Amino acid sequence: MQRTIRTFSVDNSKHFKQNLLYWSQQFTTALWLDSNNYEQKYTSFNAALAVEEFTAIKTDYNNAFEKLKEYQTITNDYIFGYISYDVKNDVEQLYSNNFDGLQFADLYFFQPQKLIFIKENFVEFHYLKMVDDEIETDFVEISKNTPQSKNLKSKKSNSEVKIKLRIHKDEYHKKVNKVLDHIKRGDIYEANFCQEFYAENSTINPMEVYKHLNEISEPPFASFLKIDHQYALCASPERYLRKEDLKIISQPIKGTAKRLVSKIDDEKIAADLARDQKEQAENVMIVDLVRNDLSKTATKGSVKVEELCKVYSFKQVHQMISTVVSEIEQNTHPVDVIKESFPMGSMTGAPKVSAMKIIENLEETKRGLYSGAIGYFTPTNNFDFNVVIRSILYNEEKKYVSYSVGGAITIKSSPEKEYEECLLKAKAMKYVLLNSE
Repeated sequence: MQRTIRTFSVDNSKHFKQNLLYWSQQFTTALWLDSNNYEQKYTSFNAALAVEEFTAIKTDYNNAFEKLKEYQTITNDYIFGYISYDVKNDVEQLYSNNFDGLQFADLYFFQPQKLIFIKENFVEFHYLKMVDDEIETDFVEISKNTPQSKNLKSKKSNSEVKIKLRIHKDEYHKKVNKVLDHIKRGDIYEANFCQEFYAENSTINPMEVYKHLNEISEPPFASFLKIDHQYALCASPERYLRKEDLKIISQPIKGTAKRLVSKIDDEKIAADLARDQKEQAENVMIVDLVRNDLSKTATKGSVKVEELCKVYSFKQVHQMISTVVSEIEQNTHPVDVIKESFPMGSMTGAPKVSAMKIIENLEETKRGLYSGAIGYFTPTNNFDFNVVIRSILYNEEKKYVSYSVGGAITIKSSPEKEYEECLLKAKAMKYVLLNSE
């Protein structure tokens, strides 16, 4: 189905972005992607908004990738959505019986009636089934000072959010030591062990919490997802997988250090991270895993490491990131590329299947959308997906708020230091939940 496309120039793209995000809240379904103008080699737009389902697919993990493959092929259009971590159960003989307070579907994608891209100072509207001058009308409405509009005042303010730990410190230490026992026995050599922080009987204003989280983080793969009463407020610094024509790009993160106020101290801690042998070892293990995953669909000899263990700086933290690329055949289906590398190695461990079994038994919460992927497919079979980390998930109906954090456990890991790293990663989410209006 053809889309009607209109392009407008805007004087202040930052102001338009804010208005566009607020305008999106009138729709039952909305997915906002924002690069925060982060300078990066692989990118297609500054921001994108997809709203209003024209068609959609929502399913559990059973045959999820085959269903997605069929939907993406038949639709032959832009589709936006997510793949939850538990779709791992479709790829391998695995299961997920842990507690789930959020109840997100395992996989969800929709074909948006209205799709808007911001590219520098230009705005592109791509509409299906357009009525009269709908694009022009919407552009004028968005350009106005919409934060004052009635749509925004309908959400309740935050209630007092009382954050609890699903796994307390002593229990966390015991569980990390169990992972270390598996490593010493040779069952695995790395596992990403995660824990949940949660609040019950809590009401938040998802838009204001997301805005606050994004402002203090400014990550390259931010997203705001709204599906009826379920929300993902995502400040992810990590790309899972991108397809540009026949090129596949994966950018796993392993290695974290906090930002410091003093420029000299901050530069030193970043330099220390770059030289840290434990962090390098974690990163290289996952790079090897990603290379193996990409090789399943790659043409012979095309898997390459473009960058190894490079430190990138974000507002909250320094991160060690590697870039692994490959080439695929023209007739390789894009969904198969994702299926063969899912879930991402940075959130599982190595060997992947053994690590997933171990962490499933030790973690107390079903991961669901956390450590899954949010993104989109284009009509030309390209795609781009983030890793759902540094994110707050919210079920408005159940009044349940959740955020999870994890860390890579290797033979050199100290339970105490891993716990401290989790608290560092959780800091921004906790802060915005306690300090947003």
